[in-house]
Amino acid sequence: MPMLKVGDLSMDVYRKDIKNLHISVMPPEGRVRLSVPEKMTDTALRMAVISRIPWIRKQQKSFTAQPRQSKREMVNGESHYLWGKHYRLDIVETTGKHGVSVGGRKLRMAINPTTTQDNRIKLLNEFYRSLLKERLEEISPDWIKEIGVTPSCISIKRMKTKWGSCNTSSKRILLNLDLARKAPECLEFILVHELIHLHERHHNERFKALLNKYLPDWRERRNLLNSSPLAHDYWAY
Repeated sequence: MPMLKVGDLSMDVYRKDIKNLHISVMPPEGRVRLSVPEKMTDTALRMAVISRIPWIRKQQKSFTAQPRQSKREMVNGESHYLWGKHYRLDIVETTGKHGVSVGGRKLRMAINPTTTQDNRIKLLNEFYRSLLKERLEEISPDWIKEIGVTPSCISIKRMKTKWGSCNTSSKRILLNLDLARKAPECLEFILVHELIHLHERHHNERFKALLNKYLPDWRERRNLLNSSPLAHDYWAY
């Protein structure tokens, strides 16, 4: 992949059939990605990037300042999030079927006391997946009809670089499993965001106009997503 280096900044360069330069600062470390018009010269690109360095630095600083949870150990009393709310993990010993349920402000995990940390994480993720799938089954049909698109499928996956993605060729949408930890408004924002990509592939003015049309408060939802505590190895959108 071509790289552009300006001072101590190293940036990934993607040449595309687009009209304008797009600069993205990617979490978690603030890596810079440049989507560059095919006909733009290297000199013009360098000058444009230099003029945006203060903005790039500001975005990188916001990532490092965002609160993050420490690595979860899956022990009794540990804090976890569900739909944007804080819960305490309550480990209940059982010799029967393992499972997770919600009661009060606790996530009750019924497991054998010898269950490994990895299997506890797997069990919790399965619980998150079931809730996320249930919520998507409730809200997706209305949004698909409203926006007027036909995704081939909407799947859930644990991803480390994106909250969601849309393959415009296959019309397949992927949503991050960790959205179950965020407020419901955040899930809806990412769902609408990815559905709109079936109308407009790029994050250009047309894309923003469609977001404004279908979800006028999308900026507030994005801010909510980016201000809530992140898992220890996650990022902003």
